[in-house]
Amino acid sequence: MRVWAYAAPVDMRKSYEGLGAIVRNELRRDIMLGEMYLFTNARCSRAKVLLFDGTGLCIYMKRMDKGRFAKLWRAERIAEVLSLTTSELALFLEGSQLVGRRSLSPAPISQEDLAVKISV
Repeated sequence: MRVWAYAAPVDMRKSYEGLGAIVRNELRRDIMLGEMYLFTNARCSRAKVLLFDGTGLCIYMKRMDKGRFAKLWRAERIAEVLSLTTSELALFLEGSQLVGRRSLSPAPISQEDLAVKISV
């Protein structure tokens, strides 16, 4: 399952329609594909994950009581969207400071990697 982290801070009062509009209009993605979308506020103290589970939209929210979530992007790259694995999302929500700073997952396997090489 793909996870997309939206780089700009989001007003955490936004709900299904507001977050869905960001996915459609700014990320140019189809929310009905079942991918997850991560949003944080400016202080990185709150996070929301938006997901279409096949029957409807779900929002998962976490508020850090102490500390902050990791900053997933640098200021000069704020217009970009970051792709995470579900494992990296879990680490992010647990408060890991490494998420977004270095690759924590191996590169995805390509068709070329799966091809059987026969030498004669």
